[in-house]
Amino acid sequence: MRPSPRILLNTDVLDIWPASLLRARSNHDARALAQARQVIRRKRDGRFVAAIGEAGCIGLMPGWTREPGLAQALQVVASPPATGRGPQARPLHALQERLHALGLDADDYAARTGLALVAEPSWLAHAGFDRYRRPLWLHPGAARAWSRMREAARDDDVILEAISGYRSHDYQWGIFERKLARGLTVEQILTVNAAPGYSEHHGGHALDIGTPDEPPAEESFEGTHAFAWLQAHAGDHGFAMSFPRDNPHGIVYEPWHWCWRGDGWRGD
Repeated sequence: MRPSPRILLNTDVLDIWPASLLRARSNHDARALAQARQVIRRKRDGRFVAAIGEAGCIGLMPGWTREPGLAQALQVVASPPATGRGPQARPLHALQERLHALGLDADDYAARTGLALVAEPSWLAHAGFDRYRRPLWLHPGAARAWSRMREAARDDDVILEAISGYRSHDYQWGIFERKLARGLTVEQILTVNAAPGYSEHHGGHALDIGTPDEPPAEESFEGTHAFAWLQAHAGDHGFAMSFPRDNPHGIVYEPWHWCWRGDGWRGD
């Protein structure tokens, strides 16, 4: 069987993963994944929809042929985007409806926070694994820069770990749903999480970074050698900390959140 390239393909509500990077959740899934090149997955909850191999498409859930977005996903599998020129921005899907459901107006939110809408890429590159051994997906430029930056830090006896990278609009929406269910208000959530469609993670450019023996996404990260190294050297690799203290976006101080601005970027 010819190997599937290690890229994540994006559609509105489904994405397509290399089967080799997914863990089976049942014996049925294990048999299907063992013979598959790719797996179509639901973005909002990660549920497997179908496996694709030499024998065609094998359903992995009841009623899979009626899954919304399946025809679009199969079309992308049949005619994947060219990877030579980098990913293209995908159209925003159902974003206005979700913002309205949160009581937010897109223009007002953008003006108030200074955050820009971020489209999802048509595809993302595999950038290794995060601290939890989950596949890490990034824009290909950010993936290369992250690899170089980790190597440079390692040469200085500093270990950088990815906590998370790309997040879809659906995933960000799920964060809000879960926190609202726990009793938080939208305004409380917005001090920690950007509204769906406005997170730098959507474009595959942003990383939450940690280091061994340090809890993830905590302000205490600023006291580590890893943070000091990032302050001194991240700009050499095109990365910048997005949310310093008293930032104008209304987001709490996040010393762990770094965004790739481009290979030629060296800071202000």
